[in-house]
Amino acid sequence: MVGISLVIAGLVVFLDQLIKYFVVQYLPQAGTVTAVPYILDLTYVENRGVAFGMFKDMRWIFVVFTAIIILVLLYIIIFKGIKSKLFLISSALIIGGGIGNLIDRIFLGYVIDYLQLSFFSPVCNFADYAITVGTVLLVIYLLFFSDSSKAKPQKEKDND
Repeated sequence: MVGISLVIAGLVVFLDQLIKYFVVQYLPQAGTVTAVPYILDLTYVENRGVAFGMFKDMRWIFVVFTAIIILVLLYIIIFKGIKSKLFLISSALIIGGGIGNLIDRIFLGYVIDYLQLSFFSPVCNFADYAITVGTVLLVIYLLFFSDSSKAKPQKEKDND
């Protein structure tokens, strides 16, 4: 199952970079393109910050932070023997999305964003959504399925 999670992460990176390639080739000249009316627009944005463009021009801090998270998750996947499909899939999505955006930050100095939902104004990308879905799944795993969530509370002893 570890191999499958690494394949999922690799697939997320591949798809993210492939989509960004086409976005860079065709979207900047077009401006905003409506993909699904009243739901989804495609808008080219060079995001020099993190979520919602916050903390602009702190690229190397984000490179280091992202690399640490990716390495920690890879360590857990490879060496800790967690076999939960939910944990492995959520980690793979976070790793793949993180690497996809890390490639942009290192080689371009910014992250290419292009997806804008009508009900969520910030422009994001495929990697951002992979990270978001992975994080939500990881929280669900930690709250409901991990060993720590199954631990039973100890009864208090009366000292009468």
